[in-house]
Amino acid sequence: MLTEMQVRKAKPQAKAVKLTDGKGLYLLITPAGGKLWRYNYRFDNKRKTLAIGKYPDIGIADARTKHGEARALIAQGIDPSSDKKAH
Repeated sequence: MLTEMQVRKAKPQAKAVKLTDGKGLYLLITPAGGKLWRYNYRFDNKRKTLAIGKYPDIGIADARTKHGEARALIAQGIDPSSDKKAH
């Protein structure tokens, strides 16, 4: 599990870096310095990535909440990416 301090202090590298939080949720740090929450999951036997939002607009607690909501949709047989596009 990531801490707020780890997220805040994360610096960009030459290549994109993933800081994992667990169960598919991670913070992608781009070489340009962007910090983006992402969730990797499988749906219909396909690997997919859900864009959750940009840090600090979406804090670590909010990212975990949205991650939990996406996992609940998968449990109900709903693709979170398709659901996000529909709303």
